[in-house]
Amino acid sequence: MSEPAAGRAGPHPLGTLLYVPLLYGAGWLLSRPLALVAANWRPDQLDLAGLGITLALLLLTLPLRLRRVWGDSHPWQRLGLTAGGGLAGSRGFLQGVGLAAALLAPVAGVLLLGGQAQWRGALSPALVANGLALLLGVGFAEELLFRGWLWGELELLLPKRRALGLQALLFALVHPWYRLPPATGLALLGGLTLLGLALAQLRRHQAGNLWGAIGLHGGLVGGWFVLQKGVLELRAGAPAWLVGPGEGDVNPIGGLLGWLGLGLLLAGLRWRQRVAVARARRPSTGACSASSNGATP
Repeated sequence: MSEPAAGRAGPHPLGTLLYVPLLYGAGWLLSRPLALVAANWRPDQLDLAGLGITLALLLLTLPLRLRRVWGDSHPWQRLGLTAGGGLAGSRGFLQGVGLAAALLAPVAGVLLLGGQAQWRGALSPALVANGLALLLGVGFAEELLFRGWLWGELELLLPKRRALGLQALLFALVHPWYRLPPATGLALLGGLTLLGLALAQLRRHQAGNLWGAIGLHGGLVGGWFVLQKGVLELRAGAPAWLVGPGEGDVNPIGGLLGWLGLGLLLAGLRWRQRVAVARARRPSTGACSASSNGATP
């Protein structure tokens, strides 16, 4: 289990529990006056503005929290945003995007070959721009929150194995799986948990660098958006157990194809981690390699 710096007590469980809800509440309250300035804004636009303010508050307060509660003088490095320098971050991000493409391509191929979807190929600059915005926005915000802050905070409170599993479960629980029928909702919950584990393992595999997880997460969200809204046309009768739940807005993570892809990715990352640790334990490689290859946030 990770330890706070000497002289620091570390996070309190209540503080960990309330930190993000308080930021979200502050963002919601600060966004309400915008309704007076822009009277034609819809409620969903106000909510989106509130999320933007919440992200800004998170970026402002995270360094302070890591310095004061974690006792870490290099907060952005600890969160994985500057780990290894700019080149490592760029390489990790591209690897993550590549993994997302490798997961989405078989899903699209199976759907086309099985007759569950047909090729539409209707791309537009606006659609691509929206996909890129989702890639960068959702990938960065959620990974900073879950694989950056939350995982690190949980490792200061719990043993590493429990922290790894709990961050993935909490990541899955905050998504709207509960709005679906019980069977498909639980399938989506399981797929999201697998995704949370795979994202954490990818960060661990990249020696604490968060950009690979950002690329993978954002690539899946943005890439599937582009596929579903422009490249493919899913047939109305496509079975949810195969393609994933959702009427008109399918989420493949909750289907068999998504589970298989994420399971294989998670198994591959764990295997490579074991190989790296085994090599590092050999006398010829030294113990230093073990700590770098097995780094956790």
